[in-house]
Amino acid sequence: MKKSLLLGILIVALAVLGYGQTAADHIKAGDEAYARFDDQKALEHYQEALKVEPQNYEALWKASRAFVDIADVITATDKAAAQQRQKLYTDGTSYALKAVAANPNDTWGHFQVAAALGLKLLMLSQKQQVDGSKQVKAEIDKAIALDPNNDLAYHALGRWHRRIAEIGGAQRFFGSILYGSIPKGSFAESEKYLKKAVDMKPEFVHHRLELGLTYVSLKKHDLAAQEFQKAIDLPKTTSKDDVLKDQARTELAKLKRKTK
Repeated sequence: MKKSLLLGILIVALAVLGYGQTAADHIKAGDEAYARFDDQKALEHYQEALKVEPQNYEALWKASRAFVDIADVITATDKAAAQQRQKLYTDGTSYALKAVAANPNDTWGHFQVAAALGLKLLMLSQKQQVDGSKQVKAEIDKAIALDPNNDLAYHALGRWHRRIAEIGGAQRFFGSILYGSIPKGSFAESEKYLKKAVDMKPEFVHHRLELGLTYVSLKKHDLAAQEFQKAIDLPKTTSKDDVLKDQARTELAKLKRKTK
C-alpha cells in the first residue's frame, strides 16, 4: 500500500515537472504559444520536443520559423542587434536544413530554408548574396512544387524577383565579371507572384506590404499607396505585424511626400 502511494506521488510529481511529455505535447504547446504571438516561448517548446525526438520534422521547421520571427522583430540598428539577428537567421537556416534532411518531401522545410537563408544573405557581402540567391530560388521552387497552395512560398518568390531585379545593368555586368553569372529577376514577375500571394491570403499584412514595395519599384504609386494602407488597416495575425505596419506607415508617408 505504502509503495503504491509513493509511486502515485512520484508519477504526479514527474507530471508536474513536465517529465513524460511527448514531442507531440511540446509541439502542441509551442503552437499555442505561437498563436499568442509568443515566439520565444514557442521556440522553447519546439526545442523541448527535439530533445525527445531530435529528428522530428515538424519541430525542426517550426523552430526555424520561430528563430526567423524573433529576428524579424529586432528593430535596433546597432552592431550588437545586427549580430543577434544574423545568429538567429543562421540558427533558423540550420534547423530548416535539418528539417529538409528529415523529410525532403514536404513544402515547409524547403520554404524555411529559403526564408531563413534569404534573410541571412541580406546581411552578408554581395558575392555571398549572389552565390546564395541560387539556393534560395531552388528551395522556393521546391516548396511550390510540393504545395502549389503555399502562399508564403509565392511571397518569397515575389521578394526574390524584386531583390534580383534591383541589381541594375552596370552593377549586374561588373558583378558577373567578379562573381560569375547573376540570376535574372524582374519587377513584373515580383508583382505577379506577390499578387498571387495576396489573392491566396488577402488578410496577411506582409503580403500587402511587399506588394506595395514592388509597386513602388514599378512606379505604380497609387497602387502602392493602396497596398500600404491595407497593410495598416488589416487586423494583426502574426507577431511581426506591428513592425510591418510601422514599415507600411513609413512607406506611405514617403510616397505622399514624393507625389505632392
